[in-house]
Amino acid sequence: MRGSSEAARVYHLFSSAAAWPLAAVAQTPPKIPRVGCVVAGTDGGPIFEAFRQRLRELGYLDWQTIALEVRWLEGRLERIPELVAELVGLKVDVLVATNNSAALAAKNATGTIPIVIIAADPVGQGLVASLSRPGGNVTGLSVFSEAITGKRLQLLKEVVPGLARIAVLRNPMATSQTVFWQETDAAARKLGVVLKPLEVRGPTDFEAAFAAAKQSDAQALLALDDPLTIAYSDRIVALVAISRLPAMYGFREFPVFGGPMSYGPNQVDLFRRAATFVDQILKGAKPADLPVEQPTKFELVINLKTAKALGLTIPTSIMALADEVIEW
Repeated sequence: MRGSSEAARVYHLFSSAAAWPLAAVAQTPPKIPRVGCVVAGTDGGPIFEAFRQRLRELGYLDWQTIALEVRWLEGRLERIPELVAELVGLKVDVLVATNNSAALAAKNATGTIPIVIIAADPVGQGLVASLSRPGGNVTGLSVFSEAITGKRLQLLKEVVPGLARIAVLRNPMATSQTVFWQETDAAARKLGVVLKPLEVRGPTDFEAAFAAAKQSDAQALLALDDPLTIAYSDRIVALVAISRLPAMYGFREFPVFGGPMSYGPNQVDLFRRAATFVDQILKGAKPADLPVEQPTKFELVINLKTAKALGLTIPTSIMALADEVIEW
């Protein structure tokens, strides 16, 4: 009896040990999709939070049912290839590129990982074959609309009486600015306005650019859409206040920091829609079959306090068009 009892004990030990690997396998957490994001600016902004929020609405919880690998540019465009290569090396399931330079770097880095872009002129930049049939591994959203550039100049001209010369803040390193500059120049010619380009490649160029604007007798300033200007929006707004130039921007962040006004696509809407693209791809859709979408929501934001400080009178017709009026 004692021998059979001992045998039973040994059998139990070996059978339990054999079950350990199976139990370990059973407890291994399921693989969750990994999404890499290259984003302008710095962490904590409300725009990228809209992307996260939309993913939550679609059932994705960060680091529970999805892993977001976010890389912030902080105004340093030269880091884009390095950050994109890092994300590709992590073998992310989807790569999200939120400006043209990042989109081009992503397309050059991989032909297999699906890429969701938020970029200007995707066809002209060679990112997709066409908006309706992107082809390849890239799809997403276009932020460019020909109506935007003309509308910005028109608004400036209505706010600044006798406007004839506009300084234009542009970054020659940003590929997206080619089409914006071309369309802005064409719109200026129609309105009889002369443009003075001010090139800025980094934050150390801002002071010299504004000095050049004053020397050119510019009557207003237009900042073209660019990750650099977004990252240093508060600094640009401060320089505009010192130079007392009426200014038009493309993003709501500028009037929030004290700029007079902005007009452009609603960034929150674009980032929410980008999250929907990610969801579709994770559920099996191919980027080649998902048409690139164009902006559908535009917003005019006016900082009335700043406008008054600059001696500007905002016409009632423009006030009626404003989506948001900041009075503090």
